[in-house]
Amino acid sequence: MSERKEERLLTLPEVKKILESMDESLLDQFQRRTLNYLFKFSKVEPENAVKVVKKLVEEFDATPEEAVQIVNCMPKTVEELRIFLASGRKIIETEKLEEMLRLLNENRKA
Repeated sequence: MSERKEERLLTLPEVKKILESMDESLLDQFQRRTLNYLFKFSKVEPENAVKVVKKLVEEFDATPEEAVQIVNCMPKTVEELRIFLASGRKIIETEKLEEMLRLLNENRKA
């Protein structure tokens, strides 16, 4: 009988934290390249990433998948943010999108 593993969506900062916690000498080539990528493109601290994803889902009605992608890319404008929410399920008011951007900007790495 096979063991069932729990699956969950991870943001880039969370993956970075996991890889950083591993002994670097044990990382294979793919993991090292991934970690290098994550150093360059993680735009928020791991703890903040989890908090922002949760708020996007609970307060702004984003799907978990949308929320993770938003945190991974950290859009800077309403137009960029609309791209992640363009699944066609509903129209989101510009005011609400601006609130989402404020949340992102409060948690963005300097």
